[in-house]
Parts: sequence; structure tokens; C-alpha cells
Amino acid sequence: MPEHFTDVYYQPGSEAVFCYRSGLMVYEETFGEGMLCPAGWNAAGYPLNVLTNCASRFSRRDFQEPSAFHIEIDGRSVDYDLRFVGFTSERTETGAHAVLTLESEIAPVRLKIHTVFDGSQMFTRYLEIENLSDRPAAVSRLALLGGGIEIMNRDRIVEELDREALYSVGYFDNDEWGREGQFVRKPVPHNTLTVDSRFGRDRYRHPLLFLLNNVTGSLWFSQIGWSGGCRFSVDLKAPAKRIGSFLSFSAEITGFAPLIVLRPGETFVTPEAHMGVVHGGLDDAVNEMHAHLRRSVLTLPAQCAVGSGMGAEHDMSVATTKSFMRQMAEMGAELFIVDAGWQNPPGEETDWGGHNGHNVPDADRYPNGFSEITDYCHSLGMKFGLWVEIERMGRHAKLFETHKNWFARSIYGDLVEGYLDFTNPEVAAWAESELARIITEYHVDLLRVDYNVSPRDYFSMRDTGAGMKECIGLRHFNAVYKMYENLKKRFPDVIFENCAGGGGRTDVGMLRQFNHTWVSDWQRLPYSVLITNGMTMALPPERVDRLFAGMGCHEFGSLEAHMRNTMLTHMSLNVIAPASAVPNAEQMAFVRRSVALYKDFIRPFLPTAKVYHHTPEADEALKNGFCALEIASPGKDRAALAAFTFPNVKKDRFTVYPRGLSAEKTYLVTLDNSGERFERDGCSLMNDGLALRIPAAMGSELVLFEGKF
Repeated sequence: MPEHFTDVYYQPGSEAVFCYRSGLMVYEETFGEGMLCPAGWNAAGYPLNVLTNCASRFSRRDFQEPSAFHIEIDGRSVDYDLRFVGFTSERTETGAHAVLTLESEIAPVRLKIHTVFDGSQMFTRYLEIENLSDRPAAVSRLALLGGGIEIMNRDRIVEELDREALYSVGYFDNDEWGREGQFVRKPVPHNTLTVDSRFGRDRYRHPLLFLLNNVTGSLWFSQIGWSGGCRFSVDLKAPAKRIGSFLSFSAEITGFAPLIVLRPGETFVTPEAHMGVVHGGLDDAVNEMHAHLRRSVLTLPAQCAVGSGMGAEHDMSVATTKSFMRQMAEMGAELFIVDAGWQNPPGEETDWGGHNGHNVPDADRYPNGFSEITDYCHSLGMKFGLWVEIERMGRHAKLFETHKNWFARSIYGDLVEGYLDFTNPEVAAWAESELARIITEYHVDLLRVDYNVSPRDYFSMRDTGAGMKECIGLRHFNAVYKMYENLKKRFPDVIFENCAGGGGRTDVGMLRQFNHTWVSDWQRLPYSVLITNGMTMALPPERVDRLFAGMGCHEFGSLEAHMRNTMLTHMSLNVIAPASAVPNAEQMAFVRRSVALYKDFIRPFLPTAKVYHHTPEADEALKNGFCALEIASPGKDRAALAAFTFPNVKKDRFTVYPRGLSAEKTYLVTLDNSGERFERDGCSLMNDGLALRIPAAMGSELVLFEGKF
């Protein structure tokens, strides 16, 4: 039986009702007049007909596009004129799975609407679209979730309300490389607001949205589990002279039309959308989202081994590699990764992109073969990891010239050289076989997967052979997902680490088959901290890779701040001295102590930790010169809080109010800067706060809380 409450409350009839309950989330849909439509939400656990004869559901006629999904096939909407076929629900190990089957009277398609929930206040929704005809069917629009969210009669609450202040929306504002996780909150305008990822914008915006009713405290939150184009839309209709407001939403897959052309008899399974609601604050929503992701999506072990490595920033010779391996082992690393550049001849390390596809260690660089460094790594007690970018072909690879048919073609028909088209079964088969060979032949304990492409390439076109083209995105990424699913089943003990030019592909669709993910290549303060702060909203902290040292972070900021930016996440280390220099003993002592603290105190509760964002908004944190992030164990017996100062900070004293403690417990509090330890009760810590002194910009403090029994 599931540990948490889940239930499907099905009420058949001419206006059938499907009430999905998970935790205290209630989401209802109705089927009538040939349409499936949202009927309302509740964040306090009440079915909407709790007053049997006075149900609080809203009407589909109040919304222009009321359907729970939006699909267009051959230029026709199939949101309406649907026929009910059947409804089933079953218990699962974690909750329940319901399937509603409908058939269209407009186009010859059968739709299955899947709803999966697990006791968290968030559910998963995906669709199956089956082409019942003997002709191709072009899907030109695909919204996984849609329709009304809420009708708010403001006279029932308070009449004098500014319609521009009814709702707020939160999302990652910046879509550029190196600015991942830049969280903002803005008013929802009396209009339509859209937040695009990849198709309409660059690829470094994680597809996530928070939507807050400022009047009632209801907070909806959603992610789209998709590596291609996607978009959130929020529409608020709040007429100035009326006290009613109408809020609708969609989570949509985007690209050039048609998005996919279904073959006769083909069934296509869509990407997933995840959506939930709470009554509470941002971190209440974040922690419910993390609970859902841990239970139902990111189910592979997190594998929080302390990582380390080196790449094309160095000469990558055998001698240098061994020197850095020794340095990392001394720091406390448990895993060493040879990054991009290992296929390249000496002196050409930074042209690693040009050598993609030639996945063989360079003979001049490794005259005794790869085993010399893998064996040395293992002899130091570390696992061995290897970087590869399998979805792109470099100009120096032998297959580059001989297999031009493997490359995608742009919407203009031009060859997109380098970008492999996984809709070609020959390409997918080669890539999977090549990765399996690399893992086996080079004795890989961790596979780091990179992906450095332009988002424009996602939306190349392919000829279906049926007199029309389709956008490759849906078939391409489904083939990529399938490849990693197959490999993970074949190599369950190998750690799969996701990377995409930093945080270019952190969506939970990709991460299903990965143990953790690189969320950014940007390591310089202050944005490195803001990235950690933001991306731990989207993903549980044990899945978020952050790096100490390397990638330019040494240019400014304190040593302590660089380290502490990693300590509440999945820790990775880089070098503190070149191979030709002796490491600074004072630096090394601090790093060793911090890594040991991470292993002994933080890592044991990290995979179940709740996260608290004391300064969630990036612009406000920069303006105020201060940022604080906290993680705490579910039982509130341990917590850690990292505080940082930013450029132009105006003061050196700050008060923080820990959130993950218990008012009933007494805590041993450790200030890591001074090593001072003292006891305080949880009630006073949470209500009166804890004063911290950080004397300069780009500084930090780490506070540890250990409950006494």
C-alpha cells in the first residue's frame, strides 16, 4: 500500500467527473458535451462536491479554450466532439494511475489521457495519440495540459482588489548560457503571458513555472519533462468593471508544424507534464515538487560520490593527469573524470568538438593506452569517469565525410553538419553501440554525457515519405531517451551524469535515466551562487552538480565561498594548483576538512533533504548583496545553511531565520568560519534569528545545526 494518500474519485454520468486526490491536492476534470475540461482545484484536500448539492466546479463555457489538452491534427482541433470509450484506474507501488480513453468524431484518432500520482501534491500527465486511419495524420499543436485553472469571485473575499495584483508568476528569467536558474517573480498581467524554452528562446531556461494567487494563497507549480521546445502560457481575464476573474493555463510542446506525422496505425506517447498545487509559500511548493520527482521521476540512485576531474584547460598528458588524480584523492574525491579533449592529439585539447565521434584515446597522448590512467585512478581508491558527446559528430571523425546522411537538415533544407539525427535508426543504433563500447572497453565507472548544440538544430525537418515533412524534435529526443534507458538497464552500476554545455538540458524528461546533472558551466561569483539557489528550486539538491575551483572561479571571491557553493548539493572538485606546483598546504587543509564535513554531516541526509530559499529572487539578492540557502533533514535533526555576500554589499551583519528546525529541539550550532559552537533552542533560532557577520563582499558563512537528544 502507498505510504501517502492517493485516490481516484470517479463519478460517471452525462457530465462525468474525474477527481484526482494526492496528498492535499485535489484536481477535477469533467467530461460532457464532447469535451474533457478542468473543473477546478483545491489545495486543502476537499473534493469540489464536498457540499453534495452545491459543487464548486466552474463551467467550461467561461473559457475560450476550456479543454484539458489542446491537439490539432491535419489542421483540425480535436479538443471537442469526443466520444467516451472508457476509464480505468489502478493502484501502484507509489500511488495510482488512471487512464481515460476518448475517440474523436472529427479526426480518426483515439486518445488516452494518463494521470499518475504518488501522494505528493503534484501529478504527472501524458497522452497517447493513436492514428486509427490508413493515412498519415499530422499533429500541428500539442498542449499536454490546458484549460481553466480558477474562476475567482472576488466579492466572496474582498471587493476592492487591484486586478493587476491578483496573481504572480515565478520562473527563470534568463535563458542564456551561464545564467541558469535566475529566478524572478512578476505580476500576471490582464493579458496572456508566455514563458518559452528552447524553441522561442535559448536552451538554458529550465521549463518550470510557479503561479500564485495573491488573494487566497493557492500556489500552482509545473514542469515540462521535455528536452525540445516547450512553452507555458498563463491567461488572466479580469475585466475592470467586474469582480470576477478567469485564469487559464497551458503547458505546450513547441516547434515547427507539423510537430509529428503519425503513420497509419501508429500510437505516439507524448512527453510528460507535471503539475501540482499547495496552499503556502514558494518552498512549500518546491519541496512538494521534489517529493514528486524523487518518488516518480528521478528514481535512479542519486550517487552522491564526491566528483573531481580535469579537461581541456590543461595539457591532459598522462603525467598531468596522474598529478591531478593525486591532488584530488588528497582532497577527498571519490571519483575522477577525464573531461573533453581525451580523443585529441597533444596541443589540440580545446578543439574537442572537432574530434567528436572519434571516441578513441589519442595514441600520442596515451602511448600505453587508456588503462594506464584508469588503473592508476582505481589504485588511488577513486572511481573513473569519462566524458563523451555522442550526439554530435566532429569534422575530424572518419564518419563525418562518409555518413552525411546521418546529419539533420534545417527548415531551409541545408545540411546541419555535426548534429546527428536520431530519427535515423542507423544513427541511434551506432550511438548506443558506441557508448556501450566506451563503457566496456575503457572500464568506465561514470559516463559524463555532454551536448553542445544550437537550439535551432532541435527543429530540423525530415521527410516522412508520405508527401510531407515533420519537425524532428519529438522523434529525435524520444530516440535519445530510449538509448539512455537501454544503456542504463545494461549498465546499472555505471553512474550516468548529464551535461549539456552546462545547464542546457536539465529537464526531468532527460534526467529520468541519469543519476545527477551538471546545471551550469558558470562557476564565478556571484552568479554561481544564484545558479545554485535557483536550480535547487527545479531539482532536488542531490541531483544538482556544483563545482569547487576550476572554470575561472579562482579569479575573485573567497576560498570559503567557492567551496560552500557546492556543499548543499552534489559536490565536485577541481584543482587548486597546476601540476608543476606544490598545492598550498593551507588551502588543502581547508578543502580536506570541508569535504570531510560534507561526507559526514551533510551527505547522509542530502537525498531526502528539504530546501529553503531565504532569498529566492536573483535581482533582489544582487541588489541587497546577500543570499542564503538552507537544507534540512525531514526529521529536523540536522540542517545546514550557507550564506553569501555579493558585490557592493553595504553591511557586514545579517540575520537569518532557519526554517528547517523544530521548535521542540535544542541544537548544537556550529559557525564554520570561526569554529565556534553553542547551543540554542529551535524556537528562538526560528523566531529571533541568528546573527552572522560576513566582513566583505564575495564572502560566506556556513552554519550547521545538530539536534540534541
